[in-house]
Amino acid sequence: MTVPRTQYARAGDLHIAYQVVGDGPFDLLWVPGWVSHVEGSWEDPDLAAFLERLASFTRLILFDKRGTGLSDPLPITAMPTLEERMEDVRVVLDAAGSQQAALFGFSEGGNLSATFAASHPDRTRALVLSGVFAKRRWSPDYPWAPTVEEREAAIEHVRQHWGGEMDLRTLVPSRAGEPALIARLARYFRRAASPGAAAALLRMNTEIDIRGVLPTISVPTLVLHRAGDREAKVEEGRWIARQIRGARYVELPGADHLPRIGGADLVLDEIQEFLTGTRPSSPADRVLATVLFTDLVGSTDRLARIGDRTWLAVLEEHRAAVRRQLERWRGVELDTAGDGFLATFDGPARAIRCALAIREVAVSQGLDVRAGVHTGEVERRESTVTGIAVHVGARVMALAGPGEVVVTSMVKDLTAGSGITFEDRGAHQLKGVPGDWRVYTASE
Repeated sequence: MTVPRTQYARAGDLHIAYQVVGDGPFDLLWVPGWVSHVEGSWEDPDLAAFLERLASFTRLILFDKRGTGLSDPLPITAMPTLEERMEDVRVVLDAAGSQQAALFGFSEGGNLSATFAASHPDRTRALVLSGVFAKRRWSPDYPWAPTVEEREAAIEHVRQHWGGEMDLRTLVPSRAGEPALIARLARYFRRAASPGAAAALLRMNTEIDIRGVLPTISVPTLVLHRAGDREAKVEEGRWIARQIRGARYVELPGADHLPRIGGADLVLDEIQEFLTGTRPSSPADRVLATVLFTDLVGSTDRLARIGDRTWLAVLEEHRAAVRRQLERWRGVELDTAGDGFLATFDGPARAIRCALAIREVAVSQGLDVRAGVHTGEVERRESTVTGIAVHVGARVMALAGPGEVVVTSMVKDLTAGSGITFEDRGAHQLKGVPGDWRVYTASE
């Protein structure tokens, strides 16, 4: 698509960059996280696709908060307060001709969005929060936030590595081993803020505490959070939703903090349904499939011993080997969560043999893999699958030890005569899945 024209709103003596795209029936203001760059957003294919989808059912308004992107810079010693950034929201809405808009706040942008919605319900049609936190400093009554020491270490890391080989495992663990993605994000960050400004903004965010604001929000609110988010813990999302009267809470699978990575369509479907009342149609169908989950055992200890750069090389080699086995056994790769894989097969015997082959390759690389296999009905939507069978597969993998391939009784029954042998591991309760599940260790 054509990059929207960048315009400027005045907030006192400051100029706030903004764009408007789409002609939907209502306005949606995208409130970005930590740093942003409105024009650079359209050069990132993941972010551009995410914004295009939002603009397909709204009149989408984008902006760079003061001190970031194309908005006026600020002295490092004078980073903005939430009150000052609320002024950015107000003047951008005025300049864009918006009397009332839905606000979509991601990460730190959620603090600003929530505070604006509570203070200006007349200007806020609805509120959507994704991967948000209420404060960024640990306390006994908010144990999910980083400690002071962890926060200082993060700030120092930004100063030293801004725009270079940044540690992205907490932001996009499913794709942290992709050099092209890392380079693209690093380039985006460099354009969004200087190292000093990025560190100063991170320190400012550490002082944020909106716990007292949450109960005063009166507009319709949707809180989205991924179950494995490492940057903002899922317990934070659950707690925040409970503090907002009438809020709808949706917990999504995955570990990526950035909503545009790792199942963006699921995020966007929830937002579209919440804001429009209609869930988008999609070529979804329900089929019987075998799901395979794999995971590297002891990867954290290995990373600590060999360092980030060497570990990324090891991880890339392992992923390439796994993909060769998936191709050999006709598996379909759907996700790489951290250092593991989710794939589907049209037959359980192939899934087991693929898992066993992956285990052998991993051993030759000096790695230990565990795997879980389950066959059941899944909902297939575009490039992902959902449904209870997916959750069962993940829980079964969690029962496996190093080098083990654990399967459900459904898989065992469907592979009779295949030559695969099974050792009974007994009945287990799987977290979040009703009933008892008998599982087996598979081998040849």
